[in-house]
Amino acid sequence: MAKRLRYNMNACIGCQTCSLVCSTLLGQHSLSESAIYIKTKGGLQSPYVCVVCVACKENIACLEACRTGALRARPGGGVLFDKSKCISCRLCVKACAIGAVQYSEKLDQPVICRHCGTCTRFCPHQCLWMEEVEEIAEVVEAIEAEALETSKTSSPTPETTHPKEGEAKS
Repeated sequence: MAKRLRYNMNACIGCQTCSLVCSTLLGQHSLSESAIYIKTKGGLQSPYVCVVCVACKENIACLEACRTGALRARPGGGVLFDKSKCISCRLCVKACAIGAVQYSEKLDQPVICRHCGTCTRFCPHQCLWMEEVEEIAEVVEAIEAEALETSKTSSPTPETTHPKEGEAKS
């Protein structure tokens, strides 16, 4: 069964551990070479926001923008990147409406979350977890619900509801 990354920023302290762990998968140790970004909503006392691929299942903008086939649909949503096909045009970066696709000048490639779950194992406050994706309709409904919630709160990225204490993370 395919999985996708989910998050709840209520317990996040902005430690950036998830970002640093992600960058090590690319052989780096830099916040700018990560597929997950944690930033404040504004001000020193504001909660944090997670900017990461939401695993679009249909109408995947970054995939549609890629002219060379360097991006292909990933089971469960989102994309997988093939560096050998990339021409560094950055169209995928421009196409992502939530800014989850970044371009690394150092690596000369886009950096996109693969939903591998590595970051979830290192988050000290369990703000991140992997969710099994069962049905296409379920994914579309979740993305639409997140987009609606985002438009209500004016947050730049959707946030999910963390399971209540005692509930299983699914």
